[in-house]
Amino acid sequence: MQKKLSRLKKIIARYGSCVVAFSGGVDSTFLLKVASLVLPKDKLLAVTADSATYPKEELKFSKEITGQLGVRHKVIRTQELKDARFIANPVNRCYFCKKELFAKLKNIAARHNLNFVLEAGTITDRKDFRPGNIAKKELKVRSPLEEAGFTKEEIRGLSRQMGLATWNKPSLACLASRLAYGIKISPPLLSRIHRIEVFLRGMGFGQVRLRHYDSTCRIEVEKKDIPRLMHKRTEVVDKLKKLGYNYVTIDLEGYRSGSLNEVLRRTKR
Repeated sequence: MQKKLSRLKKIIARYGSCVVAFSGGVDSTFLLKVASLVLPKDKLLAVTADSATYPKEELKFSKEITGQLGVRHKVIRTQELKDARFIANPVNRCYFCKKELFAKLKNIAARHNLNFVLEAGTITDRKDFRPGNIAKKELKVRSPLEEAGFTKEEIRGLSRQMGLATWNKPSLACLASRLAYGIKISPPLLSRIHRIEVFLRGMGFGQVRLRHYDSTCRIEVEKKDIPRLMHKRTEVVDKLKKLGYNYVTIDLEGYRSGSLNEVLRRTKR
């Protein structure tokens, strides 16, 4: 890991200056931390997107982290929920969101005379279906963590050594990723999903996903937490039915990133 860290520092140093797409998650916090170690303050800018697709507490957290790291921080408003292609929620939904975001970051980089836009993709992400990577290639956004060969677990390990508060933070993703493909995306629906995930985390479940299928939902927690969730099922079912679901299910496979893409892999086969 130390060799990879050294490689990462050299990669970022060669960039000279950059904008970092900063969500406040494990990977982007690690990337921003390393960038802050090798680039002058005036050559680094963290930019966080704000919209109904992102939990508001994450925006607050991103401001706290950039303050702790002493990195310049800019918040921008993204408009993916005004894009009919995104709202329709096709399988390449992420392409439209990332295309808008990266285009805005490229413009910000140009205005601030910064050379590159960086995002926090890793080699672990190659295993999942990520149409947003097409937008990344089109706009020549760099992925130094992937270039240095980092996995997500290695990033957590080094984040812990560096004393970053995010080292054991649950994995996060855009709230739109909770909806089965083809179900129309709307701010009220995203808000409902967010409220339920906050409710479940308040019950002590760290890693949570609420997958939405119209009147049915599927709850994902870590495998070790499934028995505890089953024990609390009456309270959970009552809450979720009041919020509009007719059927509440628990996924016995447990949490896994990109589980809604499994149907795409089966269809392809």
